This record gives sequence, structure tokens and C-alpha cells, in this order.
Amino acid sequence: MRIAVTLFLTDETITPVRLARALEARGFAGLYLPEHTHIPVERTTPNPGGGELPREYGRTLDPFVALGQAAAVTERLGLGTGVTLVAQHDPIALAKQIATLDHLSGGRFTLGVGFGWNVEEADDHGVDWRTRRDLVRDRMGLMAALWADEPTAYEGEFGSVRASHAHPKPVRKARGAAVGPRTLVGGAAGPRLFADICSSADGWLPIGGRGLGESLPVLRAAWADAGRDPQALQVVPYAVRPTPGKLDHYAGLGIGEVVVQLPSAGEADVLRALDGYARYVE
Repeated sequence: MRIAVTLFLTDETITPVRLARALEARGFAGLYLPEHTHIPVERTTPNPGGGELPREYGRTLDPFVALGQAAAVTERLGLGTGVTLVAQHDPIALAKQIATLDHLSGGRFTLGVGFGWNVEEADDHGVDWRTRRDLVRDRMGLMAALWADEPTAYEGEFGSVRASHAHPKPVRKARGAAVGPRTLVGGAAGPRLFADICSSADGWLPIGGRGLGESLPVLRAAWADAGRDPQALQVVPYAVRPTPGKLDHYAGLGIGEVVVQLPSAGEADVLRALDGYARYVE
């Protein structure tokens, strides 16, 4: 099983360069980074994890800049977002960022797609919370048009782009309904989420990994009903606190990659945690 990691990299933690080098040297499969542009001080949206929102949420590094540094000092390490808040981006600019990072890293990028949880953060970006899922779908369609091999126009509900020359292209070629880099959609199990995954993604990024024994067969059935290749579905439990039993359970479900949680901390503490997880790296 491939073991990747995630953490909130901030201006107070280990640097992307030091972390990426340490991960590759220890044989970890990848580095996934979350995204928050800002955290409004006055907000009514509760912390999804309960309690006070941890300090690191408001200090998070831009994931694309940080992953660019990580790409430059590694050769094999996978690079991903967990997750990109697509609704909060200009899709034409985001398509360029994603394609550039994927190109420069030799196809090592995984796009984790999220719909967001912080209403006030999204509102500052002009996002109507009620239609954010439709907006994300629309922006993914627009980006797919820019990633197409030939100039392709896109006219959507929320945006459009003329048929354009847009290079570089993501390294991966179209895979049926999926276009662009490896794409995993984050979120809680349910018909809407599974429909989004089956329509345009490579798989699911379930946070915490709970309940997969019940939800995974439902997703696999929806995937098959959509005419997708059963062998192509990828499910990557995210922000997991690993134990041998938990990883064995995932392996029994046919899962080949898990993203484990590291502390948002300084270099010494992060490297200590990495060494504690080293026993899980094959």
C-alpha cells in the first residue's frame, strides 16, 4: 500500500523543501496540501471537526506554490491538493496553474477537488453558497476544455471560454469521462457526490476514511452504472490516523493508497512523526 501524507504547511512549520526531501528519502508516496485563502474572523460557520478552529487554518501556505517547491527538489514524490477549493478560483487561471505544475513535475500531480465548508470564506470570493456545487462542476468542465488536445470552446452556466491555444497540457491523456491530471473528489458519501465522481473524476478522497465498508460498494455500483471501468476507480482515504488494523482493513477493500495526517508543526516534530509512520511504508 502506498502511504502519502498531508498537513497544514504554514509560515510557522517545516518548509515544503525540507518536508519533500524527507518524504522522498523515506519512501513515502506523496504530499497532499489543503487550501484556505483566508479565514474571516467574524463567521458563523462552525469548524467541521468541532471546537475552535485550529490556528493553522488561517496561516496555510498556497498549495500550488508550496507543491512547486516540493516538485523542484524531488523526482518521484507524488504531489496533490487535499483539496483545491475550485469555486474560489478563476477557472482559466487555475487550469494554467494545474497544467503547469503537472507538466513541470512530470505528471506527478493529483487534483483533489472540494466544494468547501467555510461560508464566509467563499462569500468573500463572490461564491453563492447555494449554487457552489453547480459552480464547481461548471468550472471543471471549462478547465477540461482548456486541457483538451485541440482548441475547444466551452459555454457554461457560470462561465465560458473560446476555443483557445492553451499549453502546457496535463501529462495524462483523457480517460473516458476524466480529463486532465488524476482527479479525486473530496466529500461525504452520498448520491450527489458519487454522481460527481462518476461523471468526471478518477475517484474519491474520503476524509477520515470512516464507513468505507458500507459506502464503497455503493460508489462501485454507481461507477459501473455510469459505464466506467471497474478497475479504474481510485479511492484514497485522506487525513487518516493510521494503525495496522485500519490499513489492513483498507487493503481488504482493495484500496491501494492512504494519506496519513502529520502535525502542523516545526521540523523536528514533523520528522519525528514521519519516522513513526515509516513502519507502514513498503
